Amino acid sequence: MENYYQVRQIEVKRLRPIVLGISASFFFAVTFILNRAMSLSGGSWIWSASLRYVFMVPFLLLIVISRKNLRPLLQEMINHSGKWLLWSSIGFGLFYAPLCFASAYGPGWLIAGTWQITIVSGSLLAPFFYESVQSPNGVIKMKGTIPLKGLSMSFIILLGIALMQVEQARHLSVKDLCFGVLPVIVASFAYPLGNRKMMELCQDRLDSYQRVLGMTLASIPFWLLISIVGLFTDGLPSRGQIAQSLIVAISSGIVATVLFFRATDMVKDNIQKLASVEATQSLEVLFTVLGELVLFARPAPAFLSWIGMFLVIIGMVMHSYVSQKKAPVKIPTTNSSKAL
Repeated sequence: MENYYQVRQIEVKRLRPIVLGISASFFFAVTFILNRAMSLSGGSWIWSASLRYVFMVPFLLLIVISRKNLRPLLQEMINHSGKWLLWSSIGFGLFYAPLCFASAYGPGWLIAGTWQITIVSGSLLAPFFYESVQSPNGVIKMKGTIPLKGLSMSFIILLGIALMQVEQARHLSVKDLCFGVLPVIVASFAYPLGNRKMMELCQDRLDSYQRVLGMTLASIPFWLLISIVGLFTDGLPSRGQIAQSLIVAISSGIVATVLFFRATDMVKDNIQKLASVEATQSLEVLFTVLGELVLFARPAPAFLSWIGMFLVIIGMVMHSYVSQKKAPVKIPTTNSSKAL
C-alpha cells in the first residue's frame, strides 16, 4: 500500500508541468481576446505590445524583491548582458510584437489558432539544443532530436485547429489572412527559441520569477524603440487601451508567463516532455473561443469547429501520454545508496 501511494505521488509530480501549462493557457487567452478588443476600438498594436511589458516591470520587481532574489538576477544579467539582450528581445519582442500586429488583421480565434503552430515549431527546434541523457558513464549532454511520436500528436492538434477555423476563414480576405498568419508564424518560433536559450543560459541559478523579470528588463530597449515609432505614427494611447494593457500585463504577462516558465523549468532537460508542456498551449484556442462568445456576442461555432476542439483536446492528451511513456517508475528505498 505504501508503494502504491509513492507511485501515485510520483505520477502526480510528473503531471504537474502539464497542469501548470493548461493553467497558463487559460491566462494567455486573455491576450488574444483583449488585443482584438483594443484593435477594434482603434488602438495601435504598438501600444498594445509595449505597454504590456512596461506594466509588468513593477509587479515582477515587487515579487522578486520580496523573495530577496534581485541581486543574483542583476549579477547574472551583468555577467551575460549581450545574451540577455539578444534572447530576451527575441523571446519577448519578436514573440509579442508580431502577435499584436496580427490582431489588427484577424479575430482572436484566428490568431490563437495560428499561434498553435508553436507546438510544431518548438519540436523542430530540438536539434539546436542539448538534453541530459542517462548513460553507463552517468548523465551526459547530447544534442536533441525531433520527437517524432510527439510531433505526430502535434499534427492531430493542428488538424483540429484547422477544422475549427475552416468555416470562418472563408470570409477573410487574402490580406487579412497573410497579415494575420505570417507574423504569428514568426512569433511561434521566436517564443520557444528565446525561452529555451534563456533556460540554457541560466541553468538552475535563477527561478521562474527571476527569469521572467530579467527577460522583461532586457527587452525594454526593444519596447522603447517601437514605442518611439508608435508615438510619432499613432500618438499616445487612450485610457481604455492603457487599462486593457494593464489587465493583459497581469493576466498574461505575469500569471501565465510565470506558470508556463515554471512548467518548462520542471522538464527543461527532457526535450520530449518540454514539447508536451508546450502542447498544452493548444487550449488557448478553446478559451479564446469561449471568451469571444461571452464578450463579443459571437455566434456559436459550427459543428465542424466543435469537432476541431475535440481533436485539440484528444491530441493534447495523447501528446502528454506519449511524452511520459518512458522508463518505469522507480520507488526510492531507505537503504538506497543515495540516502547515505
